[in-house]
Amino acid sequence: MSVVFSQDDAGYHALVTEADGTTTQRDVHSVVGIEPLQQYLFETEPGRLQSFDIVWDTEKKEWFHLYPDQILQPEDGLHWTGPYKNWNARCAECHATGFEKNYDPATASYHSTQAEIGVGCEACHGPGSDHVEWMRTHAKDDAKQNPGYGLTMEAQAGTQGWIEQCAGCHSRREAYGDGNPLPGTPYHDAYRLLTLNDGLYYPDGQIRGEVYVYGSFLQSKMYREGVGCLNCHDPHTTELIAEGNALCTQCHSPAGNTEFPTLTLKDYDTPEHHHHETGTAGAECKSCHMAEQVYMGNDWRADHSFRIPRPDLDAITGAPDACTGCHTDETADWAAQTLAEWYPQSSHRGPHFGDAFAMALQNPVLSKNRLVEIANDDETADIVRATALALLKPLQDRDAADETAALLDDESPMVRAFSVGLQPVAPTEAAVGNVAPRLSDSSRTVRFAALRQLFGLPVERLPEEVRIDHDAVMAEWRRSQSYRADFPETHLVLAGNALVHRDYEEALAEFRKSVALDPQRLDAWSMIIRLTSALEDERALRAVVLAALEANPGSTELRNFAHQLEVVVPSKTTSD
Repeated sequence: MSVVFSQDDAGYHALVTEADGTTTQRDVHSVVGIEPLQQYLFETEPGRLQSFDIVWDTEKKEWFHLYPDQILQPEDGLHWTGPYKNWNARCAECHATGFEKNYDPATASYHSTQAEIGVGCEACHGPGSDHVEWMRTHAKDDAKQNPGYGLTMEAQAGTQGWIEQCAGCHSRREAYGDGNPLPGTPYHDAYRLLTLNDGLYYPDGQIRGEVYVYGSFLQSKMYREGVGCLNCHDPHTTELIAEGNALCTQCHSPAGNTEFPTLTLKDYDTPEHHHHETGTAGAECKSCHMAEQVYMGNDWRADHSFRIPRPDLDAITGAPDACTGCHTDETADWAAQTLAEWYPQSSHRGPHFGDAFAMALQNPVLSKNRLVEIANDDETADIVRATALALLKPLQDRDAADETAALLDDESPMVRAFSVGLQPVAPTEAAVGNVAPRLSDSSRTVRFAALRQLFGLPVERLPEEVRIDHDAVMAEWRRSQSYRADFPETHLVLAGNALVHRDYEEALAEFRKSVALDPQRLDAWSMIIRLTSALEDERALRAVVLAALEANPGSTELRNFAHQLEVVVPSKTTSD
């Protein structure tokens, strides 16, 4: 793909030549970002905005391609015109204030609205109209008794409240609603936070994919001790409140910080601690404790788990370490030995959850006992405990379910939700005993987890009170899914739900919707072929196989399907 940008009295334009040779003139609708890169949006259909892959580097003053190794045809789902690069669905809710997506699945069109471009006051504090009304009807002295000023989020919201408000955008999550939730909505009522999944995080919890900070921060000792986003970041300027090591030494110093009484009073900003020459990159706190990764081509982002380097784990977890990230000519063994010499009395070289998570990815059976131990350890971060529970689920082990059953009442919605996923169920009152009460949990994340665990049960055989709760949460869940009808993966979920209820026609319809949005969804195509083979005639089956291969001509899996089903495919379709 190549592009020629231009400007005239009518605005900004882009002449885009695709990999298939087609050329299209596009008008630049708007720009996203300030620095270090700016990305451009094109309106490919009325109301539909797509994020273009060629962006502007504000530091180097040059254009670059976000995915230089990708050569994609326009019909590919990952192409910039595809569903995964759609601004309305994937980006706008965190880059606009008062955003409502308003997707119409019948016409596959958007009628999105927003109150303000960018992140404005109402994005964090709630409707300004409520604030104006409060000020109009209250005397100034009322503020002393009720300092909220009519805002849904205000200064008295507390550290946890503001962390969750920031996390709405600064996290890798699945939204339950359409557009922006009302500021102040509890996080786990608005979103499902992803765990420390393989591909997003390394087994030791370090950032790998683009995870947007929150999942990292939840792992940190700082979070556990009550540190919040606003202790380091000015929310209105987006700047740090201090420069360099001064940001850290506002607390980590001989004087400490009275707000955090558990601090060890010590001088950390000294060669005796960091063992590097003062003024060099190695002497900066962030170099060792907030290793950075680059995303979006040139945007360096720091790991907010504030971890102590563990090069001794590298061979087990496959994760990078801060030491060899700088000393690229050295090995992890060298780094581990050096740290042992520098800190011979360190207590930070013992067992780590990363060992168990790495093992679980290879052999979950052997890691079962350790995963149960991590899940039940209330001194461990909730996101780590939830991940341990998620790794236990494929085992379907009754002992693991019994040993973690107490977590169904844990304070953390995330832990409760994933502990539900371990509980066995069957269509009897006794078998749903641990899961059914979670249908009325205060957290939407937990309610949905309980519902998923009951998928496939004959509802009519459930006790009446359970059936009532089940139907209410099912309606809530379906409403949530309807807001994501423009996501190919949503239709895979709905198809899966239809399959467990043996509604094969509905499942087939949902799989078809998935490939209509993303023709490269081989998982959906394979199910369409299987269901078509069972439900329809040979002519329909051949048409489906040919359509699948036309969209994915290089797929060995689909060619094997065609061979097994004795579907004759033209040679030009099966060629790579």
